[in-house]
Amino acid sequence: MIKAFPAATSIIRVKEAGQDRQSVEPIEGASEGITVEEFFDKHFAGDSKGAVALKGYRYRENVTQQQLAELTGIPQRHISEMENNKRGIGKDNALKLAKALDTDYRLFL
Repeated sequence: MIKAFPAATSIIRVKEAGQDRQSVEPIEGASEGITVEEFFDKHFAGDSKGAVALKGYRYRENVTQQQLAELTGIPQRHISEMENNKRGIGKDNALKLAKALDTDYRLFL
């Protein structure tokens, strides 16, 4: 499950949960750890937050790019380009994606 952290300054701890998997959980009152921005920069360097959100929410909803294209009217190749930082998402597409993926459109901007 994808969890959104409300504040950009939230402290998070990364625990190894298997060979290639990690889980992230907030630490209440912790004085050590990394911010959400530091985690993002470390694990998703070069990716826009919108692209990562699009991949993550599409995965959460178990929807293929083709299925998402049919739900939103956005061509599948454009969704692929958005996920791979080759095309911006824009507000109109963010609104369509958010409706189809049951989330806030601002996550894609």
